[in-house]
Amino acid sequence: METRYLKTFVEVVKIGSFSRAAEVLHITQSAVSQRIKFVEEQYGVPLIDRNGSVITATDAGRALLKKSQLILMLENEIDGMLDEFKTDSRLSVGCTPTFGTVYLSKILSRFYLVNSEKARVKSHVNSPDNVLKGILKNEYDLAVLEHWKEINVANIVCTPLPPDELTIVSAPLMGFPEGPTSLSELLKQRLIARRDGCSSRGLLANNLAQFGKDITDFKSIVVHDDLSMTIQTALAGLGLAFVSKCLVREHIEKGSLLEHTVEGFSCFRSRSIVFNRKHHGSKCFTSFIQCVEELMA
Repeated sequence: METRYLKTFVEVVKIGSFSRAAEVLHITQSAVSQRIKFVEEQYGVPLIDRNGSVITATDAGRALLKKSQLILMLENEIDGMLDEFKTDSRLSVGCTPTFGTVYLSKILSRFYLVNSEKARVKSHVNSPDNVLKGILKNEYDLAVLEHWKEINVANIVCTPLPPDELTIVSAPLMGFPEGPTSLSELLKQRLIARRDGCSSRGLLANNLAQFGKDITDFKSIVVHDDLSMTIQTALAGLGLAFVSKCLVREHIEKGSLLEHTVEGFSCFRSRSIVFNRKHHGSKCFTSFIQCVEELMA
């Protein structure tokens, strides 16, 4: 049996929730349920008591839990022991959607120009919170992310990059005048928002809070998980969006999107390279960071 099934079982029992375990493991709740079902069918006994408000392990489940934790601990020890024998040509990189959309391909092109053809980079795009979790769990060797709050996590090294400028945009057909506007006029519009956990939404919420307002005070809200869909919805004139300027600069220059400002709004968020302090720093690791810093300078 693959250890990911045991890892899923351990997380469900530890947390007591299928949905919260799915968030921790970065998979769907359905995938969690299927994995638990597979383990129960594999051993032929019920392992999870689903009757209460909090999920708990059965007697058989508690017995399996102890052995599963031991297996996962041994797996981590083996991975650590064999790290020194690995070549330094593999790199796992996490990033947030804005960085991934605008910069990642350019950085990879630069990286492969100065590194061996055998160098391999696996990239993962996720929300800031999930990127940090990936770093802490050693799922990523390093990550680049935008964030509006200071990163103050034990064992995480945070190297600042130039900040990311955001802007409020809408399509001309909305009839919303370009340039400075009042908060009251802004709130009369429909907002095309990112989901919770995205730093652009967090920064917007923080801006509104300074005036005693929140995101629900907009006329209406449309939520998109996909960044490109957010921009396409704005271009279609279905609302205004608060997004990174680097994503919409060409649309602004062509006039297909108009910029709006509100006095007192902060429109800059931090961007940083982050990695686990315990990382040994391979040649690929150092080279990738150098490529990021050169492009972002």
